[in-house]
Amino acid sequence: MRVLEPSRLEDSFELTFKGTFDSRASLESELEPFFHALEKHAGEWMPDVVEGKRRRKYARPAIWKALEEKRTEKTTSFWLLRTKWPALSIGLGLSFPPLSPEFRILLEVQPLSLFGEAERCRQFVELVRAWASRYPVSHASAHGQADDRLSGAPFFGRDMQTSIRDGFDRIYEVSWLNVFGPKLVKLVGRERMLSTPAWRVEELPNGCVLLVTWPTAADFASDKARVAQARSHAHLRLDLDFSTVLRTLRERSAALAPVQPRFHADVAPLLARVVDSVVIHERQRKIAEFNAWQPPEPEEWLPADAALPPDVENPERAGEHYNDLAELLVALMHTKVPSVFEATPESLAEVDYQFWHQDFPRVFEREDIDAQAVPAIGAYLGEVLVRHLGGRWIARERLDEAQVLVGDRVWLPFARARHYMRSRQALLDYSLTQLYRVAERHRG
Repeated sequence: MRVLEPSRLEDSFELTFKGTFDSRASLESELEPFFHALEKHAGEWMPDVVEGKRRRKYARPAIWKALEEKRTEKTTSFWLLRTKWPALSIGLGLSFPPLSPEFRILLEVQPLSLFGEAERCRQFVELVRAWASRYPVSHASAHGQADDRLSGAPFFGRDMQTSIRDGFDRIYEVSWLNVFGPKLVKLVGRERMLSTPAWRVEELPNGCVLLVTWPTAADFASDKARVAQARSHAHLRLDLDFSTVLRTLRERSAALAPVQPRFHADVAPLLARVVDSVVIHERQRKIAEFNAWQPPEPEEWLPADAALPPDVENPERAGEHYNDLAELLVALMHTKVPSVFEATPESLAEVDYQFWHQDFPRVFEREDIDAQAVPAIGAYLGEVLVRHLGGRWIARERLDEAQVLVGDRVWLPFARARHYMRSRQALLDYSLTQLYRVAERHRG
């Protein structure tokens, strides 16, 4: 059963919820209110798939089966998903004694723009209100995922162990929707919290407080929504200055504003892949950085009339050796880069990206890189020049001096590979893709 999971390339609407439940009662009775509220308020993003150890159509028996499949002595969990737009992922995890009984929800809906409609947002607020009333929380929040990460969540400047130990023990951030548990209410003061300037503030029967800053979630980055968010945050934290909070929020809005890619043409396919792998909250900054970046001109070439003459006894055997070396790269990369078999210009961009993604120069031993990876990469690049630009190998005893004649230049693919493998940044500065495109323009 295929599901439509949220894409990492697009912003999402995200809820994090950490509550408690009665571990002495049956799971069915404890979870029934959760599903009843979900079915009442989810609307068009209602899940239709339950995933435990396998996927099944959404139904109560499938849910209980998934919980049984994933049950251990201390925990159980399952996922709720969708097979069609909008994309949805809901993870539900429960902890049992001797651990503290916990009820954890991580909900992600995509696209975020779905929550630009006031009624849909109102239904979502009612859903969270129902859950928080039934499962008392320490803290819950719903917001755009990218902006949530820019806020510093979930650690807020703390190390991971401290964050896990202390949780949301003070008002680090005010999101579009917030549920503050009794400890946070006591910390701020109930009267002060209930007087927060916000679109909706409500005390729940179990002592939690629900706070929503603005009618709709999708336009959280608009200036009016940011002003409302800053007012709420500064009200709840007397040590924060409203103007400072607002300036920070506006800076986050600017960081998320869409930037049109205008990458250098020679490396545009590679940079597009790199950008797609960057976490969502840093993507626009990375696009702007690459728009301003120009790769240095390749230096691994000589004029054809300055080419080093061949100095091997058997040029044909040397050509076979280069081909064998190139096959080593195919063996290394073929699982993650199937196009490497084709040895095309397009495969060079895929190889470039994969080396960058793996941070190959840092992860692997320098001795192995110089002895094995560099020769394989250089030979592969040379073979692409030969096959697609009509190039011709000029064999040399020293690999770094081996050349490929294309038009009025000879190119030094092994020298390029050595520069390329210096660092992760060098993989971009000395990309195989760029050298090929420059050679293509100079082939005459």
